[in-house]
Amino acid sequence: MTEYRKLKPEEITQGLFAQFHRRQVVTDCLRRENGAWVVRRDPFVDDWSAEDYAFLVKCLQNTLSGGGVVYGAFRDGALKGFVSVEGTPLGSQGQYRDLTSLHVSEELRGQGVGRILFGLAKDFAHSQRAEALYISAHSAVESQAFYRAMGCVDAREVMPAHVEAEPFDRQLECPA
Repeated sequence: MTEYRKLKPEEITQGLFAQFHRRQVVTDCLRRENGAWVVRRDPFVDDWSAEDYAFLVKCLQNTLSGGGVVYGAFRDGALKGFVSVEGTPLGSQGQYRDLTSLHVSEELRGQGVGRILFGLAKDFAHSQRAEALYISAHSAVESQAFYRAMGCVDAREVMPAHVEAEPFDRQLECPA
């Protein structure tokens, strides 16, 4: 059984991720070419180092201190998934809340954990009176299929900072 709950600042340490497996083997990605999204073979393994986890901890702490939220999914007391949404409005009219992370441990993908975490993120955005979540989404075809299944579409307003930070990501939105 999986337990879902908001995380507190004191819980967000590198130790929280001791049994979390970020590893994702990517074969095909979506790439924007001539105004259309196409599938291109671009194999790589996406994984996090100790330094990446240290940076993640700082980011998640900043999310909470800025009025955002971090939800965790736990199995047998171990973190197996998490989602973070910033509290600061985003977009020219403040219409978005930024979904800054959504990750499920490798062994639990495809079991509905991400769907529940995404729903919690949408509920938070709605409670903040946002029109939509904004997502700078990983380009792997599996990640894109997940977001499409969640009802995401190409963002009406693209955030340049996100594009600059992750030029291969697809900029999406989903009604809150």
